[in-house]
Amino acid sequence: MSLPRLGVTLQHLGPHAGPEAIVTVAQAAERLGFHSLSVSDRLLLPVGPHWDNDAGVPETAVWDTLQVLGWAAAHTERIRVGTSILNTIFQPPAVLARTLATLDRLSKGRLDVGIGQGGGTRLPPYYIPEEFTAAGVPTARRGAGFVEHVAAMRACWAPDPVEFHGEYYTIPASRVGPKPWGERIPLLFGAITQATIERAARIGDGFITTAVNWDDTRTQVRWYREAGGSGTVAINTFTGPPGTDVATPDFLDTVLANLDRATAVGADQMHIGTNLMGVSAERQVELLEALAAKLDLA
Repeated sequence: MSLPRLGVTLQHLGPHAGPEAIVTVAQAAERLGFHSLSVSDRLLLPVGPHWDNDAGVPETAVWDTLQVLGWAAAHTERIRVGTSILNTIFQPPAVLARTLATLDRLSKGRLDVGIGQGGGTRLPPYYIPEEFTAAGVPTARRGAGFVEHVAAMRACWAPDPVEFHGEYYTIPASRVGPKPWGERIPLLFGAITQATIERAARIGDGFITTAVNWDDTRTQVRWYREAGGSGTVAINTFTGPPGTDVATPDFLDTVLANLDRATAVGADQMHIGTNLMGVSAERQVELLEALAAKLDLA
């Protein structure tokens, strides 16, 4: 059984986020032989007594996901770039489809997009109703509206003229471009419940989840495969408490243990989590170098 491909989270939040940190980590990950770079998505972080970081929500603002990926893609040549995950329904499908296609063209087909409908729980990927309010999107748009959003984006990536008429979204007959580098951009659906995971199997190009509990993760992957899902299964993992540095041996032990677990549940990809945002880019590179040497990635 082959090991899952390893992805690295970019410095897109926390005190060390910045253009130099993004480039430092991105170029190191490519040089060391990692498969991909990933960036999560948050529109805002509400304040108030009900958001006292009790679920590990980041304490600092998250940089724009696609801008960060574009910057990383511009400073690399081979490594894939992706979202983990992008809350797509906060943007009109025609607008987002064009943005994603542009990034895919600029990166020469290196883009993979994990998508979601705004989170589902107070655990990762977090459900923040205030984001819907700020985006001007009703929470009722989740579900059927999310499915239609995906269909509208894919319509924009099809040959011109593009035309789409749905319950929530309408795109008049138009030329919409650019088109993706390849036939279309892979969309991995973020999902937690059996119903949403089965939906990912039906209409997604893959499935992405976060390993909060590995027994739950095993069940989720099984649901996806039993529902006929044949696409990529990607799993987000953590290596320590959010925002804290970890000793190199502890980091290696945790990642290797997670890699064994991800292999056992049948994952195709594993992303090393965002708690590394609490350390400098240089320290993150040190940890990645140690991991790459341990796994002989090069």
